[in-house]
Amino acid sequence: MAITINFKQMKKNTILQNKLADHDIERFIGLQLRVGVLLSSFIVLMGGLLYLYQLGGVPMPSYHTFAGEKTGITSFTSVLHGAVSLDARAIIQLGVVILVATPVFRIALSLVGFLLDGDKMYTLITLVVLAIMLFSVFGGLKI
Repeated sequence: MAITINFKQMKKNTILQNKLADHDIERFIGLQLRVGVLLSSFIVLMGGLLYLYQLGGVPMPSYHTFAGEKTGITSFTSVLHGAVSLDARAIIQLGVVILVATPVFRIALSLVGFLLDGDKMYTLITLVVLAIMLFSVFGGLKI
């Protein structure tokens, strides 16, 4: 009884598994982008409706003199605290934060995909892009 190993078939199966894994990662990234955009849109819509409900009866401001807005929501923690306490402006800003975080998360998922593939050049390029994005987002942020 002789056991024969067909290396061509093994290589073909490995390539097929890698392509399947790439396809699965691409589908997951696409799903993540859709969910991120839809979730942020829903949160901004709910915050906008709550804003109209809470402040819809406020009389029109006088446009003859300038009165600046309060600076209450300037950090991520203040956005979260405001959203938990149902502050409409904070809920709207939370939706915008989720919208901004969606492509950053997509880049992180791409990095994981390239790491799993063992593609060193695309891993390095994606790592540089992710570092630039994170620096841009968190460079001036007060936490």
